[in-house]
Amino acid sequence: MITMIREGAVMPANGRKSIFITGAASGIGLACAKRFASAGWFIGLSDIDKTGLKAALLAIGPDNGSIHPLDVRDRDGWANALGEFGRETGGKADVLLNNAGVARFGVLEDLSDADCDIQIDVNIKGVINGARAGLPLLQAAGGRLINIASCAGLYGSPKLAVYSATKFAVRGLSEALDVEYARHGVSVACVMPWFVETPILNAGASGSNEHMADALRAGGMEVYPVEDAAQAVWDAAHGKLLHYFVGKRAKQMRFATSHMPNAVRKQLRSRPLLSS
Repeated sequence: MITMIREGAVMPANGRKSIFITGAASGIGLACAKRFASAGWFIGLSDIDKTGLKAALLAIGPDNGSIHPLDVRDRDGWANALGEFGRETGGKADVLLNNAGVARFGVLEDLSDADCDIQIDVNIKGVINGARAGLPLLQAAGGRLINIASCAGLYGSPKLAVYSATKFAVRGLSEALDVEYARHGVSVACVMPWFVETPILNAGASGSNEHMADALRAGGMEVYPVEDAAQAVWDAAHGKLLHYFVGKRAKQMRFATSHMPNAVRKQLRSRPLLSS
């Protein structure tokens, strides 16, 4: 039997709980799609990687979701994707997961304009676009907006200056919307992972052979499995907290940045990560 895959759903959601995920073709997004689908949720899979989306749908089971090619920078694209998804779910979304993100690794002066711009456009503008476009579906379900930030949003990470800035922005946006969206019956969560085994670890700067994974290995830093992040998102979808952390090191960083910021600064300045 040959299974035909098309853009949009293979089978309607039929009243199941639903989640729309950006960056769903790989990494945390794909792990979350698998985690929620295994619990019976209907998954809206979105990404710029059309081939990856088809593979993701096969991975979760064609009856468990729909595919929506989407560049999160495109506001009209958001309207189209969520319009399609809403037609499958009765105009509702229990969760919208703003997961799509990019990184460029290197000292600021080595980053190109394009390196800087794409991080700002995807990681900040894309998340804002999703929060705005997804509000009606979330409001209809009394749902939950979940934004993926990073521990780089707790303390600026060297050689990830622009990335850190974007993740601080996602954290700030989430904290503000937690207050603003309450009047719509929509709650908000911000998931902040430590380094997780995803394709983003291969991030480098234009014209550089150095990648984030190289620096992590050199510094002996922990990298957590992607399933840990998916579990944190699951917990966020069912919990009431604002901040959720992935990995023991993430929780340690949260404590250190709150209570010992000077010690964190000193430690970061002593690491090989700062070497040129």
